[in-house]
Amino acid sequence: MIAGFMFIKAILERYFPNQLRNYIEKHFQKLFNFLSPYVQITFNEFNGKRLTRSEAYSATEAYLSSTSAAQAQRLKAEILKKRNNPLSLTMDDNEEVSDEYKGVKVLWASGKTISSNQNFSEEKRFYSLKFHEKHRNFIIETYINQVLKQGNLINEKNRQRKLFTNSGSYWNHVPFEHPATFQTLAMESEKKRDIVDDLLAFSKGGEFYSRIGRAWKRGYLLYGPPGTGKSTMVAAMANLLEYDLYDLGLTAVKDNTELKELLIAISSKAIVVIEDIDCSADLMGERAKKQENDNATASRNSKITLSGLLNFIDGLWSTCGGERIIVFTTNFVEKLDPALIRKGRMDKHIEMSYCGFEAFKVLAKNYLGLEWHNLFPRIESLLGMVKMSPADVAEILINKSGRGDVEICLRNLILTLEGAEREVGMEDEDPVGMKKTLD
Repeated sequence: MIAGFMFIKAILERYFPNQLRNYIEKHFQKLFNFLSPYVQITFNEFNGKRLTRSEAYSATEAYLSSTSAAQAQRLKAEILKKRNNPLSLTMDDNEEVSDEYKGVKVLWASGKTISSNQNFSEEKRFYSLKFHEKHRNFIIETYINQVLKQGNLINEKNRQRKLFTNSGSYWNHVPFEHPATFQTLAMESEKKRDIVDDLLAFSKGGEFYSRIGRAWKRGYLLYGPPGTGKSTMVAAMANLLEYDLYDLGLTAVKDNTELKELLIAISSKAIVVIEDIDCSADLMGERAKKQENDNATASRNSKITLSGLLNFIDGLWSTCGGERIIVFTTNFVEKLDPALIRKGRMDKHIEMSYCGFEAFKVLAKNYLGLEWHNLFPRIESLLGMVKMSPADVAEILINKSGRGDVEICLRNLILTLEGAEREVGMEDEDPVGMKKTLD
């Protein structure tokens, strides 16, 4: 019967016009499906208009990985760094493998469709599951659930966290391998403990957020001078919670529609960070004024509005996906529109300050392996009078730490701090003269 259908299809393709051929093929396919005892279910890679990757497709791909390695003739390989066996194999396009569960045999096939227009072509992959009609209820009610359950467990075990960046309305990614942790973060221990407790409470709060009728998300505002560790803090947050990190560049987004598409494509268990948000045009409290920074030209190409960004944070579309954290960083918190950072949007405001003595002790342990030294009291005294960022202190320590003489390293830091102290003293003694000099 199949051979007969193939013969008829070849005749149609050769002798019949396209429109008539499509009409005849359509009805022949219906007849074939009616006569065939097999049922087919398709799992597409993307849902809707290529907005989100299907979890069912990902789970199916993971579930079939071992079967594919044993049966498929052509395989695709991927390196997974979080495994003892780092090589993951999946079947290539247009391959078939069989599976059996509780005595029922099924056939899995991989494929792809290509749609194109004048501007670009787009590939959409899928897996198809074929089985006998008599097993329909078993497959739908039992087998598919088993596939999804096992696939999700495999994905969770093999999960490699990713760092995403946006290009238009699409996300590109690389492996996320930043080593920062809260243990190595230069900050007061009590402040770190408060932030860690808040993050862990959020990650375990799914039932709580559901019970009170709120989306499972939380906003953090990190503000402070340059070099105080805002970006490092974001990396430490991602490592603590084992979340993916989405670095959203607003100037690369054309309008509110693209921003919404990016939001929909963000996975659960994710941190979305917008760094230096004060540099994004038309979003600040003085957004009507002419921009005077280097980002002005790029920003004018973006038509994102404050309203669009607010909807991104806590509008109806922000509930698509759960367990998300949104982080803003800024050097100038006073420039931000109050509507952007009010409680409920940015739930926790964290000031990233200059290096204090407790932060210095973390850096000394990180770079020099020191818990204490007789020069520490002098450094503590100077840090109480001089504003120096943790990044500047770390730069001195990292440049000197390879020499092996810890005391020389600490004395160099003291000399730097004493020089900064003298400059502060000169400004205090002659502020008018200093102003004239600067003018």
